[in-house]
This record gives sequence, structure tokens and C-alpha cells, in this order.
Amino acid sequence: MQPPNQPQQPFGGQPVDGNPYAGGPGQGAPSAPTGNPYGQQPPAPTGNPFAGQQPGQGAPFGGGAPFTPAPPARNNVLLGVAVALGAAIVAGILYGVIAGSIEREVGYAAVGVGFLVGFAASKVGGSNPAVIAASAVFSIGAVYVGQLIGISMILADVAQIPFSEVVGDHFDAVTKAWSQEADFMTYLFLGLGAVAAVGGAKKAG
Repeated sequence: MQPPNQPQQPFGGQPVDGNPYAGGPGQGAPSAPTGNPYGQQPPAPTGNPFAGQQPGQGAPFGGGAPFTPAPPARNNVLLGVAVALGAAIVAGILYGVIAGSIEREVGYAAVGVGFLVGFAASKVGGSNPAVIAASAVFSIGAVYVGQLIGISMILADVAQIPFSEVVGDHFDAVTKAWSQEADFMTYLFLGLGAVAAVGGAKKAG
């Protein structure tokens, strides 16, 4: 006879104490290890935090495709006209200084004035017809102002008086001298400035 209250073994004949694979009542025994300690581990990280995303998924944090900055606007007509005016003033002064220094006009310089004005204006204002027209008009004015500056420098040198005095007190004499000395080449240089301004604007556009 067996003594009373003898410990009973669980189903399967395996003791519970000290057996980590023993299941409870009504549970089957868990599967034995397969011998591969890495069989149940998740895949190792690849170093790319976005490797798990499917093609076509957006960027993290709810964003879509990376933001592409818009190209700078080049259709500001008013700014283009303002640039044309500023470039004409600077180029006209330089043209006058060159003409007064050598006491003659240079056709290449007139072309350079127009090209500079048209190129700078179109770089800012685009190929708008208003910008191109303003560049041509301002180029004519720049060449004309340059011619007046050149005449003023020559008169100041001949009369041995300061340049500022010629411009400030005898400007009427300067314009009269320009009218008397104007010939075909004088007007040709004015036209070259306008044509070069149109070419410079198209080159920039």
C-alpha cells in the first residue's frame, strides 16, 4: 500500500519543481529548443532608420517628399527698371570719364554701356518687354550723359577751371557745344547703346 498524501506527478510523468518546460494542467509540453540561439531574434539593424519603409511612403514625422525651394523670381518689372536706371547712371559716368580722358568717343565703349544696362536689368526683371524697352531708353540717356561729361572735362581742361564749375555754372555752354559738335557718329553711338541694351537683355534672359 502507498502511504497517504503521496505527491502526485503531473501529466506526462515529469516533476514540476525544477523543470522549466513543464506545463500546467491541460497544457501541452512546450517545444524543445532547436539549437539555434538566434532563431527567434529580430533582424539586426542595418544602420538605415528608414530601411523598413515601403517604396512610396513619405518621410518620417508625417512629412511628404523633401521640400524643394522655389527658384528665385525673375519677373519683377519695377525692380528691373530700377536696376536699368542705376546701371545707366554708373555706365554713363564711366563712359564720360573715358571720353573726356582721351578726348574722343569710342564706339566699343558705347556698346559696352548698352550691354551692361540691358544685361543687369534683365537679370533682375526677366525678359519682360517693359524691362527691355526701359534698358534701351536708359542706355541712350547714359551715352548722352557720358558725352556731356566728356565735353565738360575737355572744356574744364581748356579753360583751366574746375570740372564742377563747368557743370554747375556753364552747363548751358556744355549742351550748346554738344549740339554744335554732334554729327553722324554722335547719333550712331546713341543708337549703338540702345541696340546693345536689347542684345544684353536677350543674353541675360
